[in-house]
Amino acid sequence: MSLIRVVSYNIHKGRSLGGRDSMAELRLELHGLRPDVMFLQEVQGRNDKHGALHAQHASLGAALHMEVAYGCNAVRDQTDHGNALLSRYPILKFENQDISDHRMEQRGLLHGVIELDGCEIHCFVVHLGLFAGGRERQIQLMAERINRLVPEGTPMLIAGDFNDWNDRLAPFFVRQLGVVEVFANAPLTRGEVPKLRDSMRRLGGVLRGEFREGITRLPTHRINQLTMQGGYNPVPPPRTFPSAFPMLRLDRIYQRGFAVRSARVLRGRPWTQLSDHSPILAELELP
Repeated sequence: MSLIRVVSYNIHKGRSLGGRDSMAELRLELHGLRPDVMFLQEVQGRNDKHGALHAQHASLGAALHMEVAYGCNAVRDQTDHGNALLSRYPILKFENQDISDHRMEQRGLLHGVIELDGCEIHCFVVHLGLFAGGRERQIQLMAERINRLVPEGTPMLIAGDFNDWNDRLAPFFVRQLGVVEVFANAPLTRGEVPKLRDSMRRLGGVLRGEFREGITRLPTHRINQLTMQGGYNPVPPPRTFPSAFPMLRLDRIYQRGFAVRSARVLRGRPWTQLSDHSPILAELELP
């Protein structure tokens, strides 16, 4: 049995929500998480204007001693960015598939295969479009690729920024691809955002000096997305955007073939200072 630590994170091109260069701190904080596999979005592969923001996938890979696969999607005059897969385990092969739905958004699907204790794990790094119709077409392309290239029953991870704030795509992933979102069946999860009424009460308490903890650090138990009868129970994933006070449910980790030991969203400092998204960390067991 192998235990792996999986991180999904939109790093916002190495800049904080306020536009400050955060790459140096980002390397340090990600190193402290001891990740085994990372699914990163909005990673700059090239930046001819600011050298500190150039080749972010290579910089993170070197700092964390991880193998790297990069998929360039959005190309500008002096920059480009895309998705990256980083792994402590060998990356056997990878390919970046163009899944752009229209000219205004350049999107790619990075598909890599890593080897863990002699077992191949198919990994998909995704950053879907901003429009619902486009997202549906993009996940259909992903499903076609999975059906064509991933053997049935093979362990699989799909993670990234889905831009699916209404969680409308979840039934497709559960029913059609046979994957489950990690917060759906983790025994204990952390980092859920409380309801607005509870948030305001806790905020008032913080202002009065009655609470020392932040308002977004409540542990919560969640139930499985799949009922005992095999039906779909639409439990939404946690909110991850914006990182300073998350309101939208954009980021996900889906898995097949693993047991979920824990899942949590990383909130508060330093994460609010590093990107506009909050990262997700999951511990998964491969039987």
